[in-house]
Amino acid sequence: MGKRTKARECALQMLYQWDLTRAPMDEVASAFWRVRSGTDDTKAMAERLARGAQGHVSRLDGLIAEAATNWRFDRIAAVDRNLLRLAAYELDVERDTPPSVVIDEAVEIAKRFGEADSPSFVNGVLDAVRRMVRGGEARPRRRGKA
Repeated sequence: MGKRTKARECALQMLYQWDLTRAPMDEVASAFWRVRSGTDDTKAMAERLARGAQGHVSRLDGLIAEAATNWRFDRIAAVDRNLLRLAAYELDVERDTPPSVVIDEAVEIAKRFGEADSPSFVNGVLDAVRRMVRGGEARPRRRGKA
């Protein structure tokens, strides 16, 4: 697993903890790193993403709610909700990573942490968010067997 993937997974776990407790992110991050390890780069990226998503939560929740057609926001599973927040934050605010990479990483994390239908749900919602915040930036098709 790459360090960016590990950082995203750590960020998801911190964001999830914040979502459940609404404790200050400083406390959440401090408690998280007492039981987890990571390189300085991984820790820095994880905290930047978790804090960024938490700081933009109202906008991100609005984007997700609009993109998740036929789903009430409050009915989205907590893991999926926070994974969507994290990836939507990267798509909307931290634009250095190509949208296809952000979405693919989120789908892979959904496979590890979510329910059976989480990967396809996360993919669909994030593709809609991508279209809302990035407009015409096309998402490259995955190459595979025909």
